[in-house]
Amino acid sequence: MRFDIVTLFPAIFDGYLSQGLLEKAIQRELVDVQRHNLRDWAPDTPHRPVDDKPFGGGPGMLIQVEPTVRCVEDVQAMETSSPPGSTRRIVLTPQGKRFDQPMAEEFATSQRLMLLCGRYEGFDQRVMDILQPEEVSVGDFVLNGGEVAAMVIIDAVVRLLPGVLGDEQSNIDDSFSRGNRLLEFPQYTRPREFRGHKVPDVLLGGNHAAIAKWRAEQSHQRTLQRRSDLLGDQTDNNPSK
Repeated sequence: MRFDIVTLFPAIFDGYLSQGLLEKAIQRELVDVQRHNLRDWAPDTPHRPVDDKPFGGGPGMLIQVEPTVRCVEDVQAMETSSPPGSTRRIVLTPQGKRFDQPMAEEFATSQRLMLLCGRYEGFDQRVMDILQPEEVSVGDFVLNGGEVAAMVIIDAVVRLLPGVLGDEQSNIDDSFSRGNRLLEFPQYTRPREFRGHKVPDVLLGGNHAAIAKWRAEQSHQRTLQRRSDLLGDQTDNNPSK
């Protein structure tokens, strides 16, 4: 799968792309992540500006339509192996549709995602009108730019790709995965006791049916306490019963 990141600050991704599972996925050619500096498509002047004041007044600056559209069209043409129209263009914006696990699973079926990272007061509206990207938000808050939001999407999508995780069961058991509406149960490892806090006995007995029942109960209880909204009308319906 290929990711194309359009950003004014490509160096932000240096550490992110060189660590952990994502680095291994890139090395194994399961994932290809390309960064494109939007300023490379700016007018050929000493400062290469890509932003300007909004018409009608107001605070801040807007990213201009011309360099953005030219950049996206040129970047899309760089990869010819993907079928025409297969690239999903995504603008990271607080005004977009809320990103969640089902959306991550949908994105993971794509061959190519292009992530446009806004800055300042965002993009000229004509970027949306001309390119018709999907507008996506990672939450009801405002960031300094779309780069961190792009990392969130890449992280959530990459771990769903075949071969990235060492154990594919991890994706199935995760909170929110594949229609799961329960938070994940608590988990423990060695030592069995630390500062008076013990691992629950049921996890040490080797009774897999009892362990599965305990985990289901814990997932339901945790969801009821922390995210009862996920249960809807099923707040009294314990799946372990």
